[in-house]
Amino acid sequence: MANVGLQFQASAGDADPQSRPLLLLGQLHHLLRVPWSHVRGKLQPRVTEELWQAALSTLNPNPTDSCPLYLNYATVAALPSRVSRHNSPSAAHFITRLVRTCLPPGAHRCILMVCEQADVFASACALARAFPLFTQRSGASRRTEKKTVTVEFFLVGQDNGPVEVSTLQCLANATEGVRLAARIVDTPCSEMNTDTFLEEINKVGKELGIVPTIIRDEELQARGFGGIYGVGKAALHPPALAVLSHTPDGATQTIAWVGKGIVYDTGGLSIKGKTTMPGMKRDCGGAAAVLGAFRAAIKQGFKDNLHAVFCLAENSVGPNATRPDDIHLLYSGKTVEINNTDAEGRLVLADGVSYACKDLGADIILDMATLTGAQGIATGKYHAAVLTNSAEWEAACVKAGRKCGDLVHPLVYCPELHFSEFTSAVADMKNSVADRDNSPSSCAGLFIASHLGFDWPGVWVHLDIAAPVHAGERATGFGVALLLALFGRASEDPLLNLVSPLGCEVDVQEGDMGRDSKRRKLV
Repeated sequence: MANVGLQFQASAGDADPQSRPLLLLGQLHHLLRVPWSHVRGKLQPRVTEELWQAALSTLNPNPTDSCPLYLNYATVAALPSRVSRHNSPSAAHFITRLVRTCLPPGAHRCILMVCEQADVFASACALARAFPLFTQRSGASRRTEKKTVTVEFFLVGQDNGPVEVSTLQCLANATEGVRLAARIVDTPCSEMNTDTFLEEINKVGKELGIVPTIIRDEELQARGFGGIYGVGKAALHPPALAVLSHTPDGATQTIAWVGKGIVYDTGGLSIKGKTTMPGMKRDCGGAAAVLGAFRAAIKQGFKDNLHAVFCLAENSVGPNATRPDDIHLLYSGKTVEINNTDAEGRLVLADGVSYACKDLGADIILDMATLTGAQGIATGKYHAAVLTNSAEWEAACVKAGRKCGDLVHPLVYCPELHFSEFTSAVADMKNSVADRDNSPSSCAGLFIASHLGFDWPGVWVHLDIAAPVHAGERATGFGVALLLALFGRASEDPLLNLVSPLGCEVDVQEGDMGRDSKRRKLV
């Protein structure tokens, strides 16, 4: 899959499936609405109309089903007919699975995706997850032939006309962002260290005409970024704070996306065990998603100020490593007593959100991170966890997740009951909880929020993506589609406007800590 080019076209054209293998995919009741005249040119002369109809009649999705139409050159696959209220109507996760298992082999293949217009964005992002870019298999380096998969959407239901050219471009940018994020997360730290991650940021900046701001190594300490510096100071490749800033004319608000970029997490001196350390190359999933989403958002005409803040470090072991009992001064001005060096993500993000508030003047700060193993227990393998000071934005995250396929479920937001877990006798707070049975994922997010202050008047959203950042041993690119959908109203793109759960104005309920409600515009 690593050398596969993904192309979205209004019409894939006709071809003998023996020369261009084909997968037809959709919910059964949608597949039944596809006229034979539309698929005939993609199936003949190998498949007749009678065989096509017979294949459809045999499908019994529970939750999915598939039927070969002609040897291994053509297959029709059915998605679940219904999904629960906490799933995406697009059945995005099943799309990825069916493509991986049912797409016929070949150098040039075609997918005909049958769905409603509202599910186009989620379906495209789900397709992209089936084609990861990273591989170090020896055979892959010997293959020079570039493979292509052409995707055509057949729309049913309302608004079932042809897919617009602008929509195809949006899908291309979004799926490139998903695959970029997945490639970074899949790449081991021997290649994707902090230096290499900065190269990825510079590459995106150059493409968009943006020069990144980069603060590295001893400069971090000198400027007060005790969280990022303390986590990464023992590594061979020094830590960094990097920022890509998009500041268009006419912007009415400032948004910051802050990504946790721990390129490898040994746990530091509170070292992880031999069974829990493998896979920690994925601890940069938040920063990778922010990079992929930022690239796509700017390409699709983001109208407001948008800053992508990357908190990069390798949590390593060495003579210069942070010790438990050390006290760090963070960029917020607050001191933190370290009682667990494996609770490092919240330290780098605390510096990142403080910078977004103090230096970038952000009205809305969203941090995204593979923060806690407890997230997978709290909300499962498929749903990211959201913690926010705004009831409206909590609901918006859940809706955006259902619309884009990057599913989200709320955590308990109750700092007056939970933040006491970080009480320290010698500093403003500790970095890890006293009681690991007391909603640890919520507490971890609250640690980050405390460096803004619980009375901060802006919108703060924390997304813990520890579990959904990967499926098995492969990265998913999770978070890219979610950010694009959640902030779709700040884009000029009609498709992103369609999948955004927010209108031109949203009620931001900020009464959780006794403050008055206010309205915050998102356009």
